[in-house]
Amino acid sequence: MGVEYEKLFDSELKVMDVLWDEGDVTAKYVAERLKEEIGWNKNTTYTLIKRCIAKGAVERREPGYICHALVPREQVQRAETDELIQKLYAGSVDKLFAALLGRKEFSAEQISRLKDIVRELK
Repeated sequence: MGVEYEKLFDSELKVMDVLWDEGDVTAKYVAERLKEEIGWNKNTTYTLIKRCIAKGAVERREPGYICHALVPREQVQRAETDELIQKLYAGSVDKLFAALLGRKEFSAEQISRLKDIVRELK
């Protein structure tokens, strides 16, 4: 099942991405990285870190205001995928799959990888 947390919004997921990529880091580091990547100021980032803490996705550790992700990336990806399938495809995975496959040309290598993925599901 995983760790219980409240839904994270896109801006909060930016904070989580830093923690998932880097592991435990200071809030200052998260703020510096997001300033560099997105242009956010320190106060914005600190506010979002506090929201992630309140939602149960991040833990603050002392000394040094170390941020630790409590929720694994894969758990959030599953939840976001499930929500997308529900919202846009009425819960139909095959409709989502058909929509994805119908959007572009695939190389022989990509088709082979997709077939392998489907075979592994059996």
